[in-house]
Amino acid sequence: MWRMRRPLYLLALLAIAAVAGGVYVLSSIPLPPARVQAQTSFIVSADGSPLAELHAEEDRIDVPLDEVPQVLVDAVLSAEDKDFFSHRGVDPLGIARALWADLRNEGVRQGGSTITQQYVKNVYLTSERTFTRKIREAVLAVKIERELSKQQILERYLNIVYFGRGAYGVEAASHAFFGKPVRDIGLPEAAYLAGLIRGPESADATTHPDEARFRRGSVLEAMVANGFITRAEADEVDALPFDSYVLTRPETNRDTIIDPVGMGAEYYVDYVRRYLLDRYGAAVVYGGGLRVTTTFDPRMQQAAYDAVCGFLDQPEDPAGALVAVDDQGHVRAMVGGCDFARSQVNLAVGRDGGGTGRQPGSVFKAFVLAQAVREGYSVESSFLAPATVVIEGADAGNDWRVSNYDETEQGRLNLIEATEVSSNTVYAQLITTIPDGPEKVAALAERMGVRAPLDPVPSITLGTQEVSPLDMASAFSTLAGRGVHIEPVVVLQVTDAEGRVLEENRPQATRVLDESQADVVNEVLQRVVESGTGTGARIGRPVAGKTGTTEGYGDAWFVGYTPRLTAAVWMGYPESNERKMTDVRGRKVTGGSLPAEIWRRFMVVATEGIDTGSFPEVTTFRGQILNERLPDQGDESTTTTETTGPEESTTTSTDGSSTTTVPPGPGTTAPPPTPPPSTVPPSTSPPPTTAPPTTAPPTTTVTLPPSLPPISITFGSTTTQPPG
Repeated sequence: MWRMRRPLYLLALLAIAAVAGGVYVLSSIPLPPARVQAQTSFIVSADGSPLAELHAEEDRIDVPLDEVPQVLVDAVLSAEDKDFFSHRGVDPLGIARALWADLRNEGVRQGGSTITQQYVKNVYLTSERTFTRKIREAVLAVKIERELSKQQILERYLNIVYFGRGAYGVEAASHAFFGKPVRDIGLPEAAYLAGLIRGPESADATTHPDEARFRRGSVLEAMVANGFITRAEADEVDALPFDSYVLTRPETNRDTIIDPVGMGAEYYVDYVRRYLLDRYGAAVVYGGGLRVTTTFDPRMQQAAYDAVCGFLDQPEDPAGALVAVDDQGHVRAMVGGCDFARSQVNLAVGRDGGGTGRQPGSVFKAFVLAQAVREGYSVESSFLAPATVVIEGADAGNDWRVSNYDETEQGRLNLIEATEVSSNTVYAQLITTIPDGPEKVAALAERMGVRAPLDPVPSITLGTQEVSPLDMASAFSTLAGRGVHIEPVVVLQVTDAEGRVLEENRPQATRVLDESQADVVNEVLQRVVESGTGTGARIGRPVAGKTGTTEGYGDAWFVGYTPRLTAAVWMGYPESNERKMTDVRGRKVTGGSLPAEIWRRFMVVATEGIDTGSFPEVTTFRGQILNERLPDQGDESTTTTETTGPEESTTTSTDGSSTTTVPPGPGTTAPPPTPPPSTVPPSTSPPPTTAPPTTAPPTTTVTLPPSLPPISITFGSTTTQPPG
């Protein structure tokens, strides 16, 4: 020993230096920044019930340690690190035991790396297998143990460890494998999850049942050895078949839509998802742990789905779509289709849903009527309503030919009657009589809520341009709100993973029509439901609305509202604009038939137990009279027959060949409309919103422009046009 004194002295110095160096490393080298861990985002309905989980490759849901059952903690410690609460971050004996178990092929009794080392590897390092990385892992593990408590380390580990199926952390794993939150799992689930940690994809019971059984058995044996469970408990769990509690592996789990009762929520969720992606980007939506509260109402959605998909349930039936918006602008229900697995095109939102819009037909007459009232014209203004009118030069210099439905001649109608029976020829004259009518109607429709692009041409009055049910529900809700438009929203609030509010939507109200103007339009549209083309939508409450049917029966609509809820219904064949609804259940589909019936079915359920309000009564119709006197029609005699059904009134001429040319009517004088106040309270509780006043006619005397083209009226035309 005396002869070895110098080498021993040198070794002692080296050992002291090594210890000092280790102390220096541990005390002076800071922890590197932790990698940002992606978290699953959640979408919930207005009442807080879950709608969807959004995640990319990583499905992660953080939970506090006190929500993790003790049986799962015991299973994980038994499988991965039984001495976790006694070591200081690195366990040399544990590494030796793991190596010996591997050499003896004893399976997963305990891992070589401690839980702290695994946490360091997942959060601070990569998965490369090098000696340098292992040294860094050990050093950082010791440092972590000095900065965090054991409980903090265990909680963080359980929230980042990968279990397969894209699930990171015990909460996401519990949903992915068992369909329930982690707080509700027991010993069978705990043993299964703990067995997945060492190699998740190779132990999934759906694809590798033998390996899954071996892993589960190894965990149970370790739990018995550590005194966490009895032998009898282990044997009972080991005998359980996996299919009794483990869900079948899905084909994909990028987006998990929770629709337990089959109410077509997928289209609504997809629309919300597109909104979030556009606003926040994919990285935040699929990994930011967002909590998104929507305006979705499960009860109304169920009613909407049943009204559309429960009614249009025959193989050859057309498709249908429905959107419901309340008086706060909240989109409460949305049916964009009946089978999201077959088609992801959302028919309720047009281009925003991956498809196209559809022509609204005579539904658009409501905007022409509103503009006429806004101009100061009385709805008691009357026009001849022949079978066909030809307005020279109105169609980009060409003659514009417009026909009523089924060759009907309707005599003389004022605007109230013309709206009730949806007279095309009256509204063709009206849009060309209003100065700059097409431009003003397009602008008004946009302000009321139509977001589809509109071309200001005379045929806009017949609804020849594509819109969506969401557009129509939004725009008609402006009438329900007595002229105040509230922009529709599907998202109420968005918070991040830490609970910070990123977005909160409150009603954004803008006055578009004066209350008295909206009241007149509402009065006329109530009569459509009471005695016009929309009688099929009666629900025993105050209702206003408008039917619409496009040429050849390609599309059929009913858009109706109470003062507190508006709904738009569309029907048609989405695969082709050429396919017509001329024989659906033995009948031609008009807006007043099946769409009105669907609307009625929805509203009866949706408004049950709810005070839907009433419309102000309008007893007089003031304003300037348009076309009060027209040229004499000679000796033509007519017989008028009015029907009380949902279709249309008809007028039959005794002479089917005469033609009358009608020049523009003379200008008349009427008092201008009263401009609305600049500050407008919304229809319900939100604070007032200031909006620009409605534009009044430029002068008190309105003279029809002399350049208006003459109108050629043909009686007995063979052209047919569907009713509204």
